[in-house]
Amino acid sequence: MRVDPLARVEPGPGGADFHVRQIPAARAAKRYRCPGCDHEIAPSVAHIVAWPEDAFGGADERRHWHSGCWRSRRTRGVTRRWS
Repeated sequence: MRVDPLARVEPGPGGADFHVRQIPAARAAKRYRCPGCDHEIAPSVAHIVAWPEDAFGGADERRHWHSGCWRSRRTRGVTRRWS
C-alpha cells in the first residue's frame, strides 16, 4: 500500500487508526456526504479526508468529513455507514 506523505495517522471511529489529510478549500472541487453528520460538504469547503490505516481498498475506503465532525468523532459516532 502506498503511503500518502501529506497524511498523518490518528485514532478514528471504532478505535482504529486512520490516515488523515486536510483538504483546503481551494482544492475541494466536489460534493461529499460527511459520515459524521450525514450532511453535504459543498465544493470550496475545507474538510478532512480519512481512510483506515490497514485498508487496502484505496479510494473506496476514503471518507470526507467536515473538520468539526472529525474533531468530534469520539463523542458523535458515525451516522452513515457504507456497505
